[in-house]
Amino acid sequence: MSELRFPENFVWGAATAAYQIEGAARDDGRGPSIWDTFSRTPGKVFAGHTGDVACDHYHRYADDVALMAELGLKAYRFSVAWPRIQPDGTGPVNPRGLDFYDRLTDALLDRGIDPIVTLYHWDLPQSLEDRGGWANRETAEHFATYAAAVHGRLGDRVRTWTTLNEPWCSAYLGYGNGVHAPGVRDAGVAFAAVHHLLLGHGLAARALRAAGAEVVGITLNVADVRPADPDSAADAAAVRLVDGLQNRIFLDPLTGAGYPADVLEHVSRMVEPTFIRDGDEKLIAAPIDLLGVNYYAPTYVAGRPDGAGDEAYPGTERAVEFLPATGPLTEMGWMIEPAGLTRLLERLAADHPGLPLMITENGGAFPDQGGEAGPGEAGRVADADRIAYLDGHLRAAHEAIGRGVDLRGYLVWSLLDNFEWAEGYRKRFGIVHVDYLTQRRTPKASAGWYQGVISRNGL
Repeated sequence: MSELRFPENFVWGAATAAYQIEGAARDDGRGPSIWDTFSRTPGKVFAGHTGDVACDHYHRYADDVALMAELGLKAYRFSVAWPRIQPDGTGPVNPRGLDFYDRLTDALLDRGIDPIVTLYHWDLPQSLEDRGGWANRETAEHFATYAAAVHGRLGDRVRTWTTLNEPWCSAYLGYGNGVHAPGVRDAGVAFAAVHHLLLGHGLAARALRAAGAEVVGITLNVADVRPADPDSAADAAAVRLVDGLQNRIFLDPLTGAGYPADVLEHVSRMVEPTFIRDGDEKLIAAPIDLLGVNYYAPTYVAGRPDGAGDEAYPGTERAVEFLPATGPLTEMGWMIEPAGLTRLLERLAADHPGLPLMITENGGAFPDQGGEAGPGEAGRVADADRIAYLDGHLRAAHEAIGRGVDLRGYLVWSLLDNFEWAEGYRKRFGIVHVDYLTQRRTPKASAGWYQGVISRNGL
């Protein structure tokens, strides 16, 4: 294939999340999160795994930053653990919690790595969940207070701020089908959580802007939803329903269009949306400078009156059949279809012109192949499948740029193997292998490959 070059100043980096890598679950005044509780609930997480130790990044961050520098990363997206900053979710700020992120930020900047802060990556303080969690409007207000506290410590050095990571997961997987913390299964509660997450984003975005934040954004796991049969009207209706629940319920209010009428009608069949108050949509539409896009796989659906639906998409039963993934799959069972990324980026650019995009997560879980990689990769763990996955998706991103999409950067998921939520430690997304017993880090062949991509600014 011919060489491909990305735009000048394209941002190359990696991403992680606090609960997945930090460990130190009880250190320095950190309070419990919903994931501490959930992972200790029998049957919720594979083999009873928890994030108590994870990758011990809390104590090993300096070595991890040195590794990032060795790989040539230009940016590092990390999340702040709300329970470290406010152990109960409200009240006095814990200075020792902020001290850690202060040290991490300085270490990154000393190595020429731009810190990108995500304020919420699913680890809600348990005490807030005890008061209703994201189904409680007050949580949105507390989130804005927390956001201002973090900016107060890091805002003089951090340029880019992301409020929420994948509110679809927080709402639908946490409160809809219950496969993620806090493990609630209630469609009405899930929709209330959607709204309060968006409200929390809007309130936090305003607080950040008022404090002088330069770049404010949000990260969504928007989906490329496709019909089983492009010529089927029933399948087209299924696409619109799923697209409404996955994409438009977030994108439209965030960009000032308000909630889509068809989505509100669908929600009203399950719960009266009294949680939406006058003025809320204006608050949610606080201007953003960047939309983070997390992409892993497309979603194929068919419209069927006997469709099983999915609790993660409330109200799709007896209307939608979610097709099983086919073709090459990741170890998560997710379809590998890079063209879906191109389509998704083009759709976002067309629907929301003028809104810069960044791929804030993309990667694949694959079993490490054992032994060392090929010539020139001595000591590296072989993972050819991951290289092929990343290469295909970067080519898809480059294709979108060539078609006029304003794509500013790419952050691989993930820097390190880590605690993969309900899957525990059995699925590995990292470009760096982690031995969870010794905490030894070993770059995989994909890390060396990515290092080359960064140095060439292309493929």
